[in-house]
Amino acid sequence: MGGLDGLILPLEGEASWPPGEHSFASRPLFPGVLPDWVNNHVAQAVIGAVLVILFWLWMARGQSVVPGKKQTFGELAYDFVRNGIARDILGPEFRKYLPLLLALFSFILVNNLFGQFALFMFPTFSKIGFAWGLALVAWLVYNGAGIKKHGLFGYLKHATLPAGVPKFLWPLIIPLEFLSNIIVRPLTLGLRLFANLFAGHLVIVVFVVGGTMLLSTADQMGTAFPVPLLNVAGVVSILFSFAIFALELLVGSIQAYIFTVLTAQYVSSAIAEGH
Repeated sequence: MGGLDGLILPLEGEASWPPGEHSFASRPLFPGVLPDWVNNHVAQAVIGAVLVILFWLWMARGQSVVPGKKQTFGELAYDFVRNGIARDILGPEFRKYLPLLLALFSFILVNNLFGQFALFMFPTFSKIGFAWGLALVAWLVYNGAGIKKHGLFGYLKHATLPAGVPKFLWPLIIPLEFLSNIIVRPLTLGLRLFANLFAGHLVIVVFVVGGTMLLSTADQMGTAFPVPLLNVAGVVSILFSFAIFALELLVGSIQAYIFTVLTAQYVSSAIAEGH
């Protein structure tokens, strides 16, 4: 394996050719020394967390009344989450949840952007375990906030019994609302993030590897096959993959925003006075 396909799957080595489901498998970093869960994708998530922490520490230093370029960029990023998500959705109580929402947005965005960098070329959340791990954090936060606000039984009533529902419908509505608000929300929250990142990376792999195989096949066919046609198809496939890269960049940013917005909405519904 070499060329552009080697950049697309840089952490997998020669054994990853031809690509398949193993291209998404995690690789233990120190087999036999550390547990297998200490793998390249866990390291990637840790690197993402460190980058987020260092970024905001850097942005917090050297603040001035008249902001420079660095401070302006940091304030724009901060205000985007503070005003565009936390304050608009959570209202007066937004400040206590702002650090979580800012951390979620930053962490998801950085790990999604890893899919565009040659050292990684793999969006962390195309591994569903990481996506559901963040969904579990969101689940604990919004349920914890609701229980703190209403008490355990008050929150369960708040979450499962909308106001104004006739009593004869309670046996139908309460299980449906419980399933929707308590069980389904974290599953769909994680699945949405995973599916979009997984699909984007899979499409890139298909076009790059397909283009590479078309070009290598053209070299081997000699004059017994319309080689120019294979060359054109291979080049078009690889060029189209760059458009998919741009689309994945957009999708990764949108998914970071959507995950953060939904988390804020779930918290807002949990602490609301009326259902």
